Amino acid sequence: MQVSFAAGNNQNSAAGENPFTAKASLIRYWNRQISNNLPKPSFLISKASPLNAVDSAFFAKLADQNTLSTHLPTFCSSANLVCFSDSSPSLAKHDQDVNFAVYNERNFTNYGTSRPGGFDSFKNYSDDQNIAADSFRRYSRDSAGHDDKFANYEPDGNVGGSSFNTYGTSATGGSGEFKNYAPNKNVPDLRFTSYEADGNGREQSFATYSENANAGDQGFASYGKNGNGINSGFSSYGKSSNVIGSTFKNYGESGNAANDSFTSYAFDSNNPINSFSSYGDGGNAAVENFNSYRDQANVGDDSFQSYAKNSNFAKAKFANYGKSVNEGSDTFTGYGKGSISQIGFKIYGVNNTFKDYQDKKKVSFAQYTNPSSAKTSSVDDAHSGKTVNRWVEPGKFFRESMLKKGTVMPMPDIKDKMPKRSFLPRSISSKLPFSSSRFSELKTIFHASENSSMETILKNTVDECERAPSQGETKRCVGSVEDMIDFAVSVLGKNVVVRSTEGVKGSKQDVMIGQVKGINGGKVTRSVSCHQSLFPYMVYYCHSVPKVRVYEAEILDVKSKEKINNGVAICHVDTSSWSPGHGAFAALGSSPGKIEVCHWIFENDMTWATAD
Repeated sequence: MQVSFAAGNNQNSAAGENPFTAKASLIRYWNRQISNNLPKPSFLISKASPLNAVDSAFFAKLADQNTLSTHLPTFCSSANLVCFSDSSPSLAKHDQDVNFAVYNERNFTNYGTSRPGGFDSFKNYSDDQNIAADSFRRYSRDSAGHDDKFANYEPDGNVGGSSFNTYGTSATGGSGEFKNYAPNKNVPDLRFTSYEADGNGREQSFATYSENANAGDQGFASYGKNGNGINSGFSSYGKSSNVIGSTFKNYGESGNAANDSFTSYAFDSNNPINSFSSYGDGGNAAVENFNSYRDQANVGDDSFQSYAKNSNFAKAKFANYGKSVNEGSDTFTGYGKGSISQIGFKIYGVNNTFKDYQDKKKVSFAQYTNPSSAKTSSVDDAHSGKTVNRWVEPGKFFRESMLKKGTVMPMPDIKDKMPKRSFLPRSISSKLPFSSSRFSELKTIFHASENSSMETILKNTVDECERAPSQGETKRCVGSVEDMIDFAVSVLGKNVVVRSTEGVKGSKQDVMIGQVKGINGGKVTRSVSCHQSLFPYMVYYCHSVPKVRVYEAEILDVKSKEKINNGVAICHVDTSSWSPGHGAFAALGSSPGKIEVCHWIFENDMTWATAD
């Protein structure tokens, strides 16, 4: 049996290539650094910078002079980078009813200010945009009876970047509705600042907000601050999402008769992290209800600091709160301190800390779960008879024994969800700041304003790249293919091959395993795996972990038995240093060091190994 595919194979030389392009330069570098003459992977070579020699020299000079930011739009366009456009403000009042359908990336300033009545509708806004950057500044400020409706806002895109600044400030009456907001989004980043502060009698609802989203962050600052009779409802907020973080700061502070409801908030999600700081502080006669909050979630962490502190006649009800399947944690500090309030906890989860909260006589606990009696974990899959976990996508992790001919198994979604970008030539990437110590310079280059989506993107990648390696790991982030080659060769030597799964066919369905080949005879070996990071230009997080086995496998259609894909899988033989909370153990029902864990190499990710 012979299975051989090195992630594409038609880039053996620079023949026919302009010798002055970045791609031709890369191929020459490849030939010098790698000793074998095996086919070059087209999927990786195609990510080389499209810049010609003249443009490369021009932008490299700008980088040397720290003036690249003055040519950012041209740089991003020429080099095929992902950058946010610098939207010019729109000062038009928009004082007539509008119905926006199929609408993309606008910057609204002074929208609906002092508007008497009326109704605005935003539907299919930034639909399926790879990177959405929408800004609403002074929206409906000082309006009276003005209604806003956002339906199907920013669905199915990759990176969200919506900002609502002074939304509904000092508004009287009217309502705002966010329905199906940012669903199915990868990395939503949403900001509400001074939302409905000083408002009077306005209603606000968030339904199916960030549902099925991945690794996002929402911030609500001064929401309803100094408001009067503000009515807010959060329903199915962050439902079935993965690692969503929400921050509520000064929410309802000094408000009067606020009525807030959190229903099915973070329901069925994975590790939701929420922070409530000075929520309802100094308020009067507020009513807050948390019902089925974080119910059926996996782990999760909530922090309530100075919640309802110094408030008057506040009522807070927590019903069926924090009933995570695997234990989460909650911290209440200064909760209700100095207030005259009624606080009730009914059917409340485990692993919680209450510190310095108000008079215990006014706090009731009913059916509060004791940690020692808490039930955890998993669901039994009747088909396989094995323990699985519903928060881990089927097929994302599997055992080595599954990699044999005739096995039918689920294939996860291996599609590359990152935006399309190119590497920079090393002559440019080597001159750009890439560290937390020079983060302000990095922000300037890419026009990343404070608390913007671009700032979040830059910070997350820099932080991850500066993280200390785990036990046994050797790691490096690379911004050029040349840097990636250098790292792979430093770990494995010059006789190396890079492999990736050929395509995405079979994703999210059951597949059958065909012929299987173990790399290096199926022996335990070293490899260098590289995973994409979200950044304006192509950056890969590459790392080497010892004691792995690498396989190539035919992926077959279950019914026709025809080959539909060529897969590459890596099996980690030693998992003893992994966290007990790792998704692999949640999915496979074991613990660190007791089992090996395998996973597919996803589209556009890759693994390097020595040639056979």
